[in-house]
Amino acid sequence: MRGIVPSDLSAAKPNVLLLLDSFEMGGAESQILLLARLLIESGRYRVHLACLNRSGPLLNEAERLGLDDIPEFRLNNFHDWNAVAQLRRFVRFLRQKNISVIHTEGFYTNVFGITGAALARVPARVAFRGSVAGWLTPRQESLERAAFRLASVVHANSDAVRKFLIQQRVPPRKIALVYNGLDLSRVTASPSLTRADALAKLGLPEQPSRRFVTIIANLHNPIKDHSMFLRAAARVRAEVPDAAFVIAGEGNLVEQHRARARDLGLERDVFFIGRCDQVAELLFVSEIGVLSSKAEGFSNSILEYMGAGRPVVATDVGGAREQIIEGETGYLVAGGDHETMAARIISLLRDEDQARAMGERGRQIVKNKFSAEVQLAETERLYDDLLSRVVTHRNKQHEDPLPGLEPTS
Repeated sequence: MRGIVPSDLSAAKPNVLLLLDSFEMGGAESQILLLARLLIESGRYRVHLACLNRSGPLLNEAERLGLDDIPEFRLNNFHDWNAVAQLRRFVRFLRQKNISVIHTEGFYTNVFGITGAALARVPARVAFRGSVAGWLTPRQESLERAAFRLASVVHANSDAVRKFLIQQRVPPRKIALVYNGLDLSRVTASPSLTRADALAKLGLPEQPSRRFVTIIANLHNPIKDHSMFLRAAARVRAEVPDAAFVIAGEGNLVEQHRARARDLGLERDVFFIGRCDQVAELLFVSEIGVLSSKAEGFSNSILEYMGAGRPVVATDVGGAREQIIEGETGYLVAGGDHETMAARIISLLRDEDQARAMGERGRQIVKNKFSAEVQLAETERLYDDLLSRVVTHRNKQHEDPLPGLEPTS
């Protein structure tokens, strides 16, 4: 049985479905909504959005895209009758909308979405992996590998993730590297913005003498290692008295890290501002962007720091060295090495000209390599390539049929 393919893909506008887990604040969720907007603006595809959980602060942003509907396929787990019922609904939805390309967003959408798309014979099935080891359990890794076998390609958002997937026995030919993109307007402050106004919006103290070192990372998962950031902050504060530190993000670990800051004597120097929608304002008043994660795939926070023209000090994990040029746009340090992290932050606070030059080079790299426009072009090229293979294979079947061969196998 062949996949659902528009009668003439060269003439029809293919239907693309982007499938999210939820609309909670997160790098993968933000990236897929950015991609949805870019694809809509491009106009080359008819865009559809669906989710497993129709809740979260990003839902308003999704609704502003002007799509007809955002259906929800809510799961309890993968092992009950509800999952079977939702999968059947999803298969019907894919067929009704004549979806030509599905692009998933993470573990749950990979397992559910790619399985449903295979059952519905969606011709182009793009799974996504945006992390290396440390995020999923062995059981989850096994389930995701099974989903990857049903995918046409697996989208890796960094070369580090690509190499990890190869270690997980995903064939190299099946992996497509497309970096995350950044909409520079998200991190570009208004020319009329003053420091006092930005601080007021963020609820930070209006003390012109304080210089802020910022980390943007959720406080749900200890893998972000805010404890390392706080240990480094204590050393920085001892050497640079006007240094202060901003932790932007929400999660169940907030109180634990507040207590840690108090234990380190930083209660007057560390500001927990929660979920931050004013990223441009935050980075406008920040001197340095920091990431202390134990593991990453490809950090959106690093892109935001660089896009805002700020030097970066980050742990050398995942795709960080694909973003940061050591000594030119920032510094890489070993995971857990808070002493070296502190030394790098201190050096940048003491040499403002160097910090400024690093930030400007970082912003230029984002423009050239990691912009939203580059992301769109690479993604559309991926979709075009997959759909052209379907057409080529279908034409070949007409000439020389091969029973049982599926277009995306």
